Amino acid sequence: MLAEWIETHMATMSPIRICGHVTEISPSACRVAGLSRLVKLGDRVLLGENASAAIGEVIRIEPQTVVVKSYAVSNDITVRTPAILMGGQQLSPSRAWRGRVVDALGAAIDGGGLPRAGEHAMPLDATPPDPLRRGRIATAARTGIRAVDLFTPLCFGQRIGVFAGSGVGKSTLLAMLARADAYDTVVIALVGERGREVRELLEETLGGDTGKVVAVVSTSDESPMMRRLAPRTATTIAEYFREQGDRVLLIVDSITRFAHAARDVALAAGEAPVSRGYPPSVFSELPRLLERAGADIEGKGSITGLYSVLVDGDDHNDPVADAIRGTLDGHIVLDRAIADEGRFPAINVLRSISRLAEHAWTDDQRILIQKLRALIARFENTRDVRLMGGYQQGVDPDLDQAIVLAPRLYGALQQRPGDPPSADAFKDLADRLQAKPDGAI
Repeated sequence: MLAEWIETHMATMSPIRICGHVTEISPSACRVAGLSRLVKLGDRVLLGENASAAIGEVIRIEPQTVVVKSYAVSNDITVRTPAILMGGQQLSPSRAWRGRVVDALGAAIDGGGLPRAGEHAMPLDATPPDPLRRGRIATAARTGIRAVDLFTPLCFGQRIGVFAGSGVGKSTLLAMLARADAYDTVVIALVGERGREVRELLEETLGGDTGKVVAVVSTSDESPMMRRLAPRTATTIAEYFREQGDRVLLIVDSITRFAHAARDVALAAGEAPVSRGYPPSVFSELPRLLERAGADIEGKGSITGLYSVLVDGDDHNDPVADAIRGTLDGHIVLDRAIADEGRFPAINVLRSISRLAEHAWTDDQRILIQKLRALIARFENTRDVRLMGGYQQGVDPDLDQAIVLAPRLYGALQQRPGDPPSADAFKDLADRLQAKPDGAI
């Protein structure tokens, strides 16, 4: 499909072409002479003219040459290979893209042919909406996941991160969130994920209900350039549907692998690493991408952004995780200890927060959640003392209540991908807490 994509784009290019040629090749990038005065950072370059041609991106400009990094993992580029300037990075999505699976370049990978292009092209690096013209975020979005709707409720246009180590269930939780009925369009970017997870997500976790889903896929075996491009492509598609007035859910799994790919590209461009191997440009690219989600100008649609953050070694103070957490409107923390107990989703409600929760709760609900958080904290903070037999029932009435109610609360929060969504999380919670314990008469 990539060859078809290249052929289509070549046909739309001007017959007057600006060309250079490759002068040097390294494992990470190649140098091209003849284009230095005519290109900008981010412009695309076609390397070669036959069926084995590759697409690259300008990542550094020098007086006599430019550094181009290919989107392909391997190619047939040689010294003197012609390099044809393709121009800036643009995408032309349309409503026909719903239900389709594309790669980071926008080429279809689902066997359905090239998606029908929209009426106008959109830049892949658009600027975020004017902060003084953005719509206010105040409308709750029900996800159907009890733990989320209770403790970290979302609003339309909010951006929230799902922080977890590997194998704790973040991809499963994101897939469950993608099934929410509250959104008109869902755009999913799978960045650096295992290839087998693509069909599992679309066919099993989403139950094959992909009519309103646009999936942008860049698996772990693809080049850093493709993994860096995929979230930008997905965000551009989400921006198109936001302009149409849709309530869009944008899921990026994971934004950390985008940062890893951006690091690889920056190092290839000659930047120096400054923080655990990350060059400075990585910490500039992250907020520039994340700020594009959210509410549009008053009266238009919104993009609710969900970004999974892979914390290396379960270190939540990793520079990338810390930078992302400071940019988003909240974070959901998945805890390996909770997953080891078999409780899913493994959300640590004490460490998770939604900065827009006040718009989703009533006053009574806010007071209830505060009391439940205090109850859980009391239960968890005394766990070691109780296991050693250092507490006697009746000494502390609040702790006695926590010992009775916390296990029921944990049970009420459990939810598997195949379980039906919760229509009213607070009612479900009340029913569970008021039920008699197992074995009671």
